[in-house]
Amino acid sequence: MFSQEKYLKALNFAAIAHGDQKTPNNLPYVTHLTNVAMEVIHASIESKMDDAKADLAITVALLHDIIEDTKITYDDIYSEFGIDIAEGVDALSKDKTLSKKEQMEDSINNLLAQPYEIQMVKLADRITNMQKPPKTWDGEKIYNYHKEAKFILSCLKNSNAFLSQRLESKISEYRVYIK
Repeated sequence: MFSQEKYLKALNFAAIAHGDQKTPNNLPYVTHLTNVAMEVIHASIESKMDDAKADLAITVALLHDIIEDTKITYDDIYSEFGIDIAEGVDALSKDKTLSKKEQMEDSINNLLAQPYEIQMVKLADRITNMQKPPKTWDGEKIYNYHKEAKFILSCLKNSNAFLSQRLESKISEYRVYIK
């Protein structure tokens, strides 16, 4: 089984870093992080992953948005959690100097250079995000988000069969929001 101590360390680090940040549904941002981690934990159990791989995936799940959305840097993560976790979180962080389309391509390319445990986090993140879209999203944004999810699945489906099936189901369910 994965390490509860590592989970708590990453969760507390992320909660402090994200502070008062909210989800689009106005929940504390830590709820998104724990939902992604929950998907990874379940997939780790279903896939009978070894403890070291599960710990890596779960820790990265809890930290996956920290570089992108807070003042925490790669070096901060490296100092606190080591190179594997820092590299995983970095691979999941968008390069905001690129266009939206280029960001996704760059992100997928970075993830494909990572072990499956890191790729799993991207699948779990998208599963978690494939809920009812925010009211502020127009039809085009909803359609593009759905299309992007299919692209993510096509590129990363080999990382974890359980999460791939979950995302495929979520993509299918999400069609009701496309007008």
